[in-house]
Amino acid sequence: MGHSHHHHDHSEGNIKVAFFLNLGFAIIELIGGLWTNSVAILSDALHDLGDSLTLGVSWYFAKVAKKDRNQKYSYGYKRFSVLGALINSIVLVTGSAFIIIEAIPRLFDPIQPNTQGMIYLAIGGVIVNGAAAFKLSKGSSLNEKAVYMHLLEDVLGWIAVLIGAIVMHFWDLPIIDPSLSVLIAIFILYNVFKNLRESFRIILQGTPSDINVKKIHATIKDIPKVLDVHDCHTWSLDGEYHILSIHIVIADDLPLSQLETIKTETKKRVSNLGISHTTIEFETKEEDCDPC
Repeated sequence: MGHSHHHHDHSEGNIKVAFFLNLGFAIIELIGGLWTNSVAILSDALHDLGDSLTLGVSWYFAKVAKKDRNQKYSYGYKRFSVLGALINSIVLVTGSAFIIIEAIPRLFDPIQPNTQGMIYLAIGGVIVNGAAAFKLSKGSSLNEKAVYMHLLEDVLGWIAVLIGAIVMHFWDLPIIDPSLSVLIAIFILYNVFKNLRESFRIILQGTPSDINVKKIHATIKDIPKVLDVHDCHTWSLDGEYHILSIHIVIADDLPLSQLETIKTETKKRVSNLGISHTTIEFETKEEDCDPC
């Protein structure tokens, strides 16, 4: 349990740093966009402000996810981090669609901005967003992964702006900037789709992708005095905290002390296979099981 709390503290701290970095730079971008007369930078500023909003939401959900279980939420608040990831992903899809919609008309009617100012802002953007992305790159929670995708989009976007600004500074080719914006938005949409799919898998209580149910069956059946296992259900609270519910068939004359031994050994073995919380029901061979 200590490890879980440590992880959430780590996650919350990372998102907090990313939030303040993003918000601060978004304000600088707004001023810089007006100074350089760059529509690309202004739209990126609006996008970064949107990112800051979702980072704030993620930070809030990371704090909520640390709360202990209670009568209202008997499993605790871990799944709130999945809600944060879901909101982030939806905003990211909307933002990417906005970039594409804005960029396509500019392909046909490009405007030459103040390229020198764009270069300075783009270097700052790569450094600031790069630092925030690096802070979250090792994150393992869905929430951190969704936020990381936001920041990665910003880093790639600023690299595109930097390349575009350098090229436009020497050649009259303003079409490069919107072209790169479209490509990056498509790349991000592909990645966010994978994150959304994982979020929906958790919400719909699908079997976690890193859990091998056949291996769980085999390792429990290998325990002495266990005749069979069935009615096995595995799901995840937040992509990391996995839950197992299982029926174990035993001989009908086993004393309570032996049942305790089987239960302890089962929990130990499935814990090694990635299960965080296990609920066991014992049955005899003759018992009529009513699987759900």
